[in-house]
Amino acid sequence: MPRPECERQAATQPDGAKMRRWQRLREGGLEGVLLLCALVSVATTMGIVWVLFSESLPFFRHVPLTEFLFDRQWAPRTGQEYGILPLLCGTFLISILSLAVAIPIGLAAAIYLSEYASRPVRQIAKPVLEILAGIPTVVYGYFALTFITPHVLRPLFPSIEVFNALSAAIVIGIMIVPTVCSLSDDALRAVPRSLREAAYAVSATKLEVSTRIVLPAALSGVTAAVLLALARAVGETMAVAIAAGSTPKITLNPLVSVQTVAAYIVQVSKGDAPTGTIEYQSIYMAGLILFLITLAINLVAHRIMARFREVYE
Repeated sequence: MPRPECERQAATQPDGAKMRRWQRLREGGLEGVLLLCALVSVATTMGIVWVLFSESLPFFRHVPLTEFLFDRQWAPRTGQEYGILPLLCGTFLISILSLAVAIPIGLAAAIYLSEYASRPVRQIAKPVLEILAGIPTVVYGYFALTFITPHVLRPLFPSIEVFNALSAAIVIGIMIVPTVCSLSDDALRAVPRSLREAAYAVSATKLEVSTRIVLPAALSGVTAAVLLALARAVGETMAVAIAAGSTPKITLNPLVSVQTVAAYIVQVSKGDAPTGTIEYQSIYMAGLILFLITLAINLVAHRIMARFREVYE
């Protein structure tokens, strides 16, 4: 005879309680693993900050802060001069020129992918465009040195130097195009469809909708994309070290050799600077300056993106 319903429930209750207990243990273990991963990321960041500060603070025992910030000469090996202005000038010169290359190309590509491209074209074009972000930066550097400078820039500017800021800015601009394009495309696609339909209802053309309705509505997201691309350009190392050379100077002429903060770190980190010397400590000081610049840019970008999400959520 079949068992009564109460007996069947009593028989299955221990198994159900055991399964619920196992599920809670599994979820608790997964939560612990995720927390550990988050703590590893935070600990790594704090370790980097600690190393930068602990190794760079002794630098100011030998170099006054005013000299470091306002001196116009950077010659740690020859003249023992440590004015950061020439390195900052080279860094921002190349970064701004690279944005001048990346913003028109990346923004135009984002508008096309968001407003004009069909679904099959978008599925092919966007991954192909993002391949640019996966090319090693040293390849960009040699591309600038062996192709852009001799075959593209020298016919236009015969007086251009072999190592120059313009060729470095061009390849860095190409490198950060995927960042501008991808984030701007996401911002454009997040604009409500109702705004587009309202514009089409008053006989606006597709170009007018794209440039006068969608783009202004997504301006905060596009701005955040540009700032994140700027942070990438500021921290770029190998391509700039190869293409722009290693001549720290305060200049706005992109046809001459300059040196960035990141390129200086590469130059001195080859093992020539003895541990504990001022030159060795200047590596960490330059790294700290670069860290603070990129941190400020990323904080502003994330602030803008947070406001962008609040508007459209």
